[in-house]
Amino acid sequence: MTIPAIAPVTGVTGTGYLASVKAPEGTDGASFAGSLTGAVDNLQSLQSTSKSLAVQAVTGDLSDIHAATLASSRAQVTLELVAAVRNKGIDGFNEIMRMQA
Repeated sequence: MTIPAIAPVTGVTGTGYLASVKAPEGTDGASFAGSLTGAVDNLQSLQSTSKSLAVQAVTGDLSDIHAATLASSRAQVTLELVAAVRNKGIDGFNEIMRMQA
C-alpha cells in the first residue's frame, strides 16, 4: 500500500499582515530588571504601610480599622504574587539548565 503525496497549499490569502510585523529588538534585560525592582519596592512600601497601621491598631491610635485590613490584604496578595513570579523565574532557569546542547 502506497501513501499518496500531499499536494502543496495554494491560494492562501490574508497573510499580508505578517510582512508588517517586526521582530522585537534585543534588549539587555534592563526593562525586566526594572520591572522586578519596581515590584519589590512596591511590596516593601505596602508592607511598611501595613506594619505601621498594625502598630497603630495595637496601640489604639488607629481611627479606621478598614484601612489596616486593606493594607494588610494588599501586602499579602502582593507578596504572594512576587513569590509566584520568582518561583516561575527559577523554574524557567532550571529548565534552561536542563537543556542539552
